[in-house]
Amino acid sequence: MIARYTLKEMGDIWSDQAKYAAWLKVELAACRAWHKLGRIPAQALKVIEEKAAFEVERIDEIELQTRHDVIAFLTNVAEHVGPDSRYIHLGLTSSDVLDTAYALLLKDSAELILTALDRLLLALKTRALEHKHTLQMGRSHGIHAEPVTFGLKLLGFYAEFARDRERLQRAKDSVSRGKISGAVGTYAHLPPQLEAMVMEELGLTPAVASTQVVARDGYAEWFCALAILGGTIERLAVEIRHLQRTEVLEAEEAFAKGQKGSSAMPHKRNPVGSENLTGQARLLRAYALAALENMPLWHERDISHSSVERTIGPDADIVAHYSLHRLAGLIENLTVYPQNMLRNLNQTGGLIHSQQVLLALAEAGLTREQAYAIVQRNAMATWQEGGSFKQRLLADPELTAGLGSGAAELLEGLFDPQTHLRNLDYIFARVLGE
Repeated sequence: MIARYTLKEMGDIWSDQAKYAAWLKVELAACRAWHKLGRIPAQALKVIEEKAAFEVERIDEIELQTRHDVIAFLTNVAEHVGPDSRYIHLGLTSSDVLDTAYALLLKDSAELILTALDRLLLALKTRALEHKHTLQMGRSHGIHAEPVTFGLKLLGFYAEFARDRERLQRAKDSVSRGKISGAVGTYAHLPPQLEAMVMEELGLTPAVASTQVVARDGYAEWFCALAILGGTIERLAVEIRHLQRTEVLEAEEAFAKGQKGSSAMPHKRNPVGSENLTGQARLLRAYALAALENMPLWHERDISHSSVERTIGPDADIVAHYSLHRLAGLIENLTVYPQNMLRNLNQTGGLIHSQQVLLALAEAGLTREQAYAIVQRNAMATWQEGGSFKQRLLADPELTAGLGSGAAELLEGLFDPQTHLRNLDYIFARVLGE
């Protein structure tokens, strides 16, 4: 699947050009609302809409003198509009523009991130169905536990990323809030209906109660949602890194023709993509902490949050967007080795079926403690000396007595890996709804 948006477009959202375009969008929406309310004459609005423009370089030049970015922006716009510029920014404070425009940028970024996540979800679903029945060793604490399938492993990640998508959608709604309520949020110099009209045009929701700024809890929710997404990305990346280890080698990142793994060792094929994603997740967690620190501001407003948001807005959204596309490509092209999975599954001589035997002995009438002791002593002997766990069990008179005359036939069924997968269809149906 080809993504609808490129990484360059995410960078474009956070360019100075796009930022000032969002500011102008807010100012023009306010002018149109004022016109509908009878405050700005039709001819003046026509002039404003036709002539309003800006140049990033000119704004930077003016700001060197004003030391105020919004005033520099308005001055540059006025240079284009002329006398009718007196109607621009009427009754507004800087944060009316800044916070509402920031919401627009976050909303646009969220849409790109959700699209990238949809690509990853499709890749995980496709590969999960492809390997639905590909037997693989399930591990806990890094130690062989009981059989799973590679498809089931990927399905679990699909379900987790689907929850990430729900969180991101909720967080997108939280940041899609603006305010046009004046210097301290009292609508002292403009009517509340003007705010409602502006937000409707911009596709945003009015903050129900603002000060000079929109409260930062919604932003914190967004960046925390990105951090949680980063945790899921890292969990999958770490899984791939483990599976690519030489002594495991059940899956590995695609290795392109001409690619080099090491400057010193020509044989190396390293999980560089997964390692890169692990590092990116660390950044997302750090950005979330910064967003949480931004919540407590002095009184109706200070600007301690401003410099932080200028950094974490573009950085976190670009990192999340990049990471999702990189991980999607990694999953789409992941090399899978079913034969190595089967080899590893059989590595311990059947020890992975110990619970099956334990339950069978308990069902046959032994206490759980008796059954556990029989199975564990044979398991530990197999672990230390090798050989067949099943044959060692059959040679144990206490076990054969416990299971009765059909012990050999019963054990044969208990050592079939497919017995662990009887509910595979149920799990897939529950996750995919199909």
